[in-house]
Amino acid sequence: MRIDLHTHSTASDGTDSPAELVRKAAVTGLDVVALTDHDTTRGHAEAIAALPEGVTLVTGAELSCRIDGISMHMLAYLFDAEEPALLAERELVRDDRVPRAQGMIAKLQELGVPVTWEQVARIAGEGSVGRPHVASALVELGVVPTVNDAFTQDWLADGGRVFVEKHETDPFEAIRLIKGAGGVAVFAHPGASKRGLTVPEAAIAEMAAAGLDGLEVDHMDHDADTRARLRGLAKELGLLVTGSSDYHGSRKTCVLGEYTTDPEVYGEITRRAFGAFPVPGAGGAV
Repeated sequence: MRIDLHTHSTASDGTDSPAELVRKAAVTGLDVVALTDHDTTRGHAEAIAALPEGVTLVTGAELSCRIDGISMHMLAYLFDAEEPALLAERELVRDDRVPRAQGMIAKLQELGVPVTWEQVARIAGEGSVGRPHVASALVELGVVPTVNDAFTQDWLADGGRVFVEKHETDPFEAIRLIKGAGGVAVFAHPGASKRGLTVPEAAIAEMAAAGLDGLEVDHMDHDADTRARLRGLAKELGLLVTGSSDYHGSRKTCVLGEYTTDPEVYGEITRRAFGAFPVPGAGGAV
C-alpha cells in the first residue's frame, strides 16, 4: 500500500481542487490519501464525491498552533468535523486569517511593494487565506522567484519584516480537542528548521505524555540526519512515525506520494480514531 497522509487543496493553500487532488492520487498510484487543509474541513465533501475506486480518503485538517513563541502545525485525522469545541477553535483560527493577511499587505506596501488585498484574495479564491497566498503575490510581482523564497526574514518567515501573528492554538489544547472529537494527533514536520525555530524535544515529550499520537518524520523539509533523530525520539516516546508529501499542487515543489506512511502505522491510526472512518472510493471518474 502507498499511503500519503498530508495534502492540501484549494480549500486552503493548495492549487488542486479537492476533486482534482483525489483523482491525481489515483493516477499517482496512491491507495490512501489524507486531505489535511489548514484549519478547515471544507474540501472533504467534494473529495468524497469525486473519490475514485481503489483510493481511500482519510479526512483531516492541519491545525495552526504555537508554543513558547514557536509556530507549529498539528495534523488531526479522522475526527468528528461537527464536534462543537474543535469546530469553534478551527473557526477562531480561520477567522483571524483575513486581518492577518491584510496586516502583512500593509507592511509590504510600507516597504514599497505594490501588493493589494484584491490580488491576494484572487490568488486565495475560496481557500482559507494564508502566507502562501501572499507569497504567491510576491512571485507574481517579481519580488521573489519562488514561494519558498518569500519565507525568509526579509519577508514572511516567523519574525520577518512583514510577519504578522494570528490566533494559534496551544498544542496541548489542540491535542485535547482532537482527542475529544475522536481523532488522532500527529505533529507535522517537527524538524523543519528552514521554516524557523523548531519545538524542543522536551516539549515534544510533554506532548506525548498529554496524548500526542505521532510525529511526521519522513517529510521533504527533513534531511537524513533529522529523520534519523526524529525516528529515535518517536521510538523513545512511544509515538507513531508517519511519512507524507505535504503536497500543495504547483504552489510548492513537493510531489504527491513523495513520502509515505507504513501500512501498519496507518492501521494503528484507524484503530485509534472513533470520530470518523476512512472513506473508500466509490468509482468517481479519474
